[in-house]
Amino acid sequence: MTTPQNPNFAAIDAVVAQAAAAADFWADSSATQRATLLRGLADALEQQQAELVVIADRESGLGEARLNGEVARTAFQLRGFASEVEAGVPYRQVEDHAVAGAPPAGRPRLTRVQRPLGPVAMFSASNFPFAFSVLGGDTASALAAGCPVVIKPHSGHPELSRAVFALAAGVVRAQGLPAGLLTLAEAPNRAAGTYLVQHPSIAAVAFTGSYQGGKALWQAANDRERPVPFFGELGSINPLVALPAVLEKDSEALARTLAGSITLGCGQFCTSPGVVVLLDSPHSQRFVAQLAEAIAPIATHRMLTPGMQQGFEAAAATVAANATSVFAPQADGAGPSPRLFATDAVSFIANAHLREEMFGPAALIVTANSVAQAAEVLEAIGGTLTTTLWGLDADNTDNRQLLRAAQRVSGRVLFSGVPTGVAVCHAQQHGGPWPSSTAPQSTSVGFAAIERFLRPVALQEAPTWVLG
Repeated sequence: MTTPQNPNFAAIDAVVAQAAAAADFWADSSATQRATLLRGLADALEQQQAELVVIADRESGLGEARLNGEVARTAFQLRGFASEVEAGVPYRQVEDHAVAGAPPAGRPRLTRVQRPLGPVAMFSASNFPFAFSVLGGDTASALAAGCPVVIKPHSGHPELSRAVFALAAGVVRAQGLPAGLLTLAEAPNRAAGTYLVQHPSIAAVAFTGSYQGGKALWQAANDRERPVPFFGELGSINPLVALPAVLEKDSEALARTLAGSITLGCGQFCTSPGVVVLLDSPHSQRFVAQLAEAIAPIATHRMLTPGMQQGFEAAAATVAANATSVFAPQADGAGPSPRLFATDAVSFIANAHLREEMFGPAALIVTANSVAQAAEVLEAIGGTLTTTLWGLDADNTDNRQLLRAAQRVSGRVLFSGVPTGVAVCHAQQHGGPWPSSTAPQSTSVGFAAIERFLRPVALQEAPTWVLG
């Protein structure tokens, strides 16, 4: 394939060309080769963990405890995908033997196989400098599927991105593999990012970031002469519904738990609960007071970037102009003070400004007068990564109505706990209907993420050498 040259993006052309040159080799690579690379990357990351965490904390302000945990998660993901490869996941075949006779009963021999898509452009996230960045889940799953990865680092942690890429490139080199398996595309502006997405040698895109940026790149991927899959996680307000019966039992403990989730990481989690749906009752009123008491004194750390904080303040101001403030925020931490607002279900459903995502330590309490109206609130929210349902212990009509509404709009439904914290496992689903993600049938967390980068091909009457 001939790549059109653009002198302004010559560096992107060069790294994508490297990836394209390595694509056939890696698509045909063995499970041993892929697993060895993935485990080597995990080992190298852990060997340089101390130095990398210092850099990450300086750039992100997330704190060494959080970042050390994130390194552990990243290494776990890499090794987990190595195990998936060794288990034969990307090499699975479905065989239908030939049946003599005319159709529909008769058929030729058919073998369904999976083939890697090709070079993947991976856009790093701001809020997870390790786990959703250079060697994060998107990179690990794409490599496991047999796809080279062109990494677009995030501007919020450029020094860390270069350092992690340098160690990764060293592992690739030490194992005698093509350099094009992992390349770094420095894209300093939106035009460069768009150019990368529309490069004819890029076969798929993985993105985690804002709704505005993700939607623009998704449109760019679809505007290509040959559109490519765009696996984007764009944003989510993650409603939590708490019924009066569960609040009657231990509302104070639940309030503390929810306050911690809303402010975790200064609210900079894609699964941070942004809307709390309550039914009009004395138990709900007490819970609101307890939540305000629990969240008000929490001191936050600085946000990832000045632009992130500006975006949070603007979104919070929009919600504040259309809702009631539950308490007066106190600016006594390194980051923005937590916010808690309140409105009623009718206003929330009618006013789109109240459904704006506040990416930071804030939430909006919505009071409904019935379970049916609470379900309408969930429908108004639309696509979201998670919905949490507290108090649905019994099998009854109301609870089934809430569950149906939650499953329609969410990729993950919780019946206890809080949505922050996304387990890396086989059953995980991290992706929901638009606008939370562009491909709700896929997940960006968990071992099923490998499926995004594989395309089924049916081979009819294939000779033995083709099937291996």
